[in-house]
Amino acid sequence: MTVLRRWYGASALHLLLMVGAFALIGYAGVRLLGGDVVGVLVWFVGAAVLHDLVFLPGYSLVDRVWQSATGRLTRRRRTTEGDDRARIRLINHVRVPAVVSALLFVVYFPLVLGPSETYLSKSGLPGHPFAGRWLLVCAFLFAASAVVGAVRYLRASSGARSA
Repeated sequence: MTVLRRWYGASALHLLLMVGAFALIGYAGVRLLGGDVVGVLVWFVGAAVLHDLVFLPGYSLVDRVWQSATGRLTRRRRTTEGDDRARIRLINHVRVPAVVSALLFVVYFPLVLGPSETYLSKSGLPGHPFAGRWLLVCAFLFAASAVVGAVRYLRASSGARSA
């Protein structure tokens, strides 16, 4: 067990769960794509390459720009240590709903952009509510995050003043 932990970096249970999860993902992919194993492999490799070479640098750049912008705004008004903590929280209160909204879009983008005729004919459901519902979920995520961020900012500000 010690050799496995040193080689793998985690317990045998973790390795077993990972192998099972990848087997389940592979099985679901093959079933969904009608037994086209090569198509499934191309899709997985393509998704990994697209993520690592396009999406990761893209959202890392956006995050760096956001951190830089909020850092400059905070530095102008910084008077106590509490303001610096509030800046970090502000970044996270934009980052979290943005990531959740982006993940929802990536998962449901065919339906958000307009479902295909195949979806409409097989499901019998109308295709128009998806974009509006996605926008409502995004608005709720950002609004809830703004409320939580405002409460935390006010607590940090009042704590800094009383100290």
